[in-house]
Amino acid sequence: MISAMAHKIHSQDVTEGSSKAGARAMLRAVGLTDEDFAKPQIGLVSAGNEVTPCNLSGPRLSKRAKQGVRDRGGVGLVFATIAVSDGIAMGHEGMRASLVSREVIADSVELV
Repeated sequence: MISAMAHKIHSQDVTEGSSKAGARAMLRAVGLTDEDFAKPQIGLVSAGNEVTPCNLSGPRLSKRAKQGVRDRGGVGLVFATIAVSDGIAMGHEGMRASLVSREVIADSVELV
């Protein structure tokens, strides 16, 4: 189990106190409980999609990761990012976006 006493739970910066009632309401709407707010909330990024074969397993792997976080005493919250396939983009203008897409993906993950 993760010890809340041993480490600061950074996710409480978003949920603790009366000024964060709006954030708690949004998280309750996706299934979190009062008990969950005392646990670390761990963001789990998924690039799963049905466009490329290499990303088909994303949803299944996200569920397993979420269960692993739960088993260790945390709350896993899955969020999505885009995935770009060089294999599909090759041979046309889309290939010019390949390197740029890496920055967009990194920025989207860091924002969450």
